[in-house]
Amino acid sequence: MTRLTPIKDHFFIAFPETLREDELPKHFADPFSNEPHPLCVLASNELQQHLMEQDWEHNFGLESERTENVIGKMFGVLVVRTQDGEIGYLSAFSGKMGGRNHYPGFVPPVYDGLKEGSFLNLGMQELTRINREIEQLMASKPTGHMEEVDRLMKLRRSNSMALQDKVFDHYHFLNKDGEEKSLRDLFPNNPPGGAGECAGPKLLQYAFLHDMQPLAMAEFWWGQSPKSGFWKHRQFYPACRQKCEPILVHMLEGTKIA
Repeated sequence: MTRLTPIKDHFFIAFPETLREDELPKHFADPFSNEPHPLCVLASNELQQHLMEQDWEHNFGLESERTENVIGKMFGVLVVRTQDGEIGYLSAFSGKMGGRNHYPGFVPPVYDGLKEGSFLNLGMQELTRINREIEQLMASKPTGHMEEVDRLMKLRRSNSMALQDKVFDHYHFLNKDGEEKSLRDLFPNNPPGGAGECAGPKLLQYAFLHDMQPLAMAEFWWGQSPKSGFWKHRQFYPACRQKCEPILVHMLEGTKIA
């Protein structure tokens, strides 16, 4: 069984049969609910089949011979209606996969910090240079270079904070009315690390950018459970509240939620 073929859009995958109106959600399903809509289950089954058929760079811990750098991953599906009235779904993964942001069939990130020449890439290169200089000084005669090491550590801290603030300013999230808010708008005190990189915001952002109507969303864990044992392979989970709730509240503003 292979994944359905995307049509017209590189990321939109249509369901194989015409659906009756009573099979569609009357309102957008609550993303913080544990009960995925049947269409989300159907889409997730298709996506999971696709995941099993790929040779991923990312190690999900599902192959006994690959024991290093094991990390499971949260995936999400968003059932949507296109402007042409077609019903299908979009797919996304949380964070990065195999150190990459882009894979065929998965919507892009809200902000791509890995893009070549981006301020984030250049900023990270500068932080790496400072780290290397600190290490060299400490390895030679640390007592004779403490003043310079202290200066470099302060520079590293200020550069890191400025870079993080700039990253926050580059994450902008839409809702159905085209209203946009940044991470710093949504988390006035301090956005948590990784905010905006979960599957849910990626899916909604792509849908709104391409005039698709979100109908239902679900997320599931794929891969070995972490040490905490909380997430289980193939299990559905609600959107996380710490990183996603303020973002999704804004993105779903004006959307009727069941």
